[in-house]
Amino acid sequence: MKLWSLLGNSQKLDGGAMFGNAPRALWERWSPPDAENRIDLACRALLASPLAGKTVLFETGIGAFFEPKLRERYGVNEERHVLLESLAGAGFAPQDIDVVVLSHLHFDHAGGLLAPWQEGQAPQLLFPNAQYLVGRAHYQRATSPHARDRASFIPELPGLLEASGRLELVDGEHSRALGDSVRFHYSDGHTPGLMLAEIVGPESVDGQPHGGVVFCADLIPGRPWVHVPITMGYDRNAELLIDEKKAFLADKLERNVHLFFTHDPGCALAQVVRDDKGRFGTAHEVAELQARALAA
Repeated sequence: MKLWSLLGNSQKLDGGAMFGNAPRALWERWSPPDAENRIDLACRALLASPLAGKTVLFETGIGAFFEPKLRERYGVNEERHVLLESLAGAGFAPQDIDVVVLSHLHFDHAGGLLAPWQEGQAPQLLFPNAQYLVGRAHYQRATSPHARDRASFIPELPGLLEASGRLELVDGEHSRALGDSVRFHYSDGHTPGLMLAEIVGPESVDGQPHGGVVFCADLIPGRPWVHVPITMGYDRNAELLIDEKKAFLADKLERNVHLFFTHDPGCALAQVVRDDKGRFGTAHEVAELQARALAA
């Protein structure tokens, strides 16, 4: 099995919003802001093939579905659908994707499911042969969002996914589409039912898989957020997220599961480490993956 990191459309968002209650004097060391206080963010997907005999895309980024006014409001840098270009660069087309795994349906993680915006055209799904995997608890949130995060969802998307006939709502650690090859973890601190997909590693110790890769989504958007107290203003429950993140990182450290970051502009993959004071960090950072073997 090989892994590719695929860049999608990039964003600039307010640094204060991205770092919650951390002061600017701290977070600007990690993410220098522009004149409008915005920081650079990637929207990176992970491609794995063959995984359970299939070509699997983990997330799709923000894509190019926004009309121009909204694209400017949300700091999307490119008009074209960058993920499709990255996919082609890896030698794949949208019709080659067998499964798309979505941690959640916020637009910066699921907007790339849609074709680029065209005036007068209704939203249309891409990846015509793919099964779409979403956690059941989060799907319920997406179909009936709270006022606090309603603007983070694409209203038409749940209906399009259901109409495709290829939607699988996932309960528990495994899905029908991917079986034991992918293990799912869940978090509620950012949004209810956030689904974190772990590609199961080739080793097993005491019955537990070791050496895999986990898609961290918005539990840990990038390296600065590995520091446990750092959360986003977008998180629904910062204290819960901190507790979840602490347990998540301890588990991945123990089992040598590497972290895959979607929003870190400079790092796709890293190993979890912990210093003598108990603080988590990263090592062996990798900027991009190009047909990298899982065990490498």
